[in-house]
Amino acid sequence: MTSNAELIPVVVNGAGGKMGREVIKAVSQAEDLFLIGAVDSNPDLLGQDVGVIAGCGELEVPIVNDLQSILVLATQEKIQGVMVDFTHPDGVYENVRSAIAYGVRPVVGTTGLTPEQIEELREFAEKASTGALVIPNFAIGVILMQQAALQAAKYFDHVEIIELHHNQKADAPSGTAVKTAEMLAELGKSFNPQQVKETEAIAGARGAMAAENIRIHSVRLPGYIAHQEMIFGSPGQIYTLRHDTSDRACFMPGVLLSIRKVTELKTLIYGLEKIL
Repeated sequence: MTSNAELIPVVVNGAGGKMGREVIKAVSQAEDLFLIGAVDSNPDLLGQDVGVIAGCGELEVPIVNDLQSILVLATQEKIQGVMVDFTHPDGVYENVRSAIAYGVRPVVGTTGLTPEQIEELREFAEKASTGALVIPNFAIGVILMQQAALQAAKYFDHVEIIELHHNQKADAPSGTAVKTAEMLAELGKSFNPQQVKETEAIAGARGAMAAENIRIHSVRLPGYIAHQEMIFGSPGQIYTLRHDTSDRACFMPGVLLSIRKVTELKTLIYGLEKIL
């Protein structure tokens, strides 16, 4: 039987949320990981066994609301710990800085970090020689969709992105949509050459303008989890790429891969495709 001293200790921040609960289940079932702490700001969950909350049985890990104390606990382990963060855009920057400062490697699924914040965290991680991963989307299917989009963009000059999420998502557009637009922009071409002078009878009707004239449209409705559609157009044809999720379990292979990979890094990496 493997002892805890040989396993990667994992802290889950945002453990009581929908994604956090899935991470708790995935980590508790992984043979090379062990759950060392669960953090959540919901006062109704404090002190409860996180395994019971996640629906995977008692794990003898109570939910607390003090991230700092759990980070300190993680630093006392033989192997450097990992913090998985699925919290809120308002606090994720400080969460990541705190983890790096304690020598705990962050794996961030919370979106909403600005490019400037990501660059600041990258510099901080490099100075600390501590790995960090910021992952807008952990689904392997999303990475395949983005790679297909890069191929399509070589032949299509017109593209728009529609992203659809549940109505409890705090930020818009989604980190996945922003990342996809950035990837297309890196091709060095400008999209959607103007055909007519457009006007909006209602501001925002044409969506948000990302890099290289790529528009992103955000939908927030109950019933959705996370979905993205990319529509390429040219005279006489439409090419559509779409990724849909029906269960948050689809993100867990990417989360577990990230937990394992971040222990090998000495800086911050942005995007799951960079570690596949």
